[in-house]
Amino acid sequence: MADTQLAHILLVEDDTFLANIYKTKFEMEGFKVSVAEDGEAGYEAAGKIKPDLILLDILLPKMDGFSVLKKLKETDSVKEIPVILLTNLGQKDDVEKGLESGAVDYLIKAHFKPSETVAKVKKVLGL
Repeated sequence: MADTQLAHILLVEDDTFLANIYKTKFEMEGFKVSVAEDGEAGYEAAGKIKPDLILLDILLPKMDGFSVLKKLKETDSVKEIPVILLTNLGQKDDVEKGLESGAVDYLIKAHFKPSETVAKVKKVLGL
């Protein structure tokens, strides 16, 4: 990993406006960011780029975030990559399902500003 970049983040988010906000915020903080706009693209991108961390929405076209997370954790080449679910689904059942499925954290978009999300990512990556 180059000294100029903290880490490579894969953001799987279908809301282009929101994805751009997060991408800009992370890049300002020194991260490299790749964006995938649906679950299938997110899973494929994870295998290709092997990011340091994945921020994964749950409500996605083609494959929902829970399915993506399950596939990631079943794939040897990417199963060790930490995944933070970043979603608006705040039901207790969803949070438990996400964490039990292997996510390292579960952030509800409405409760976390992008700067707080960056702080969480840094904490998970030990930066």
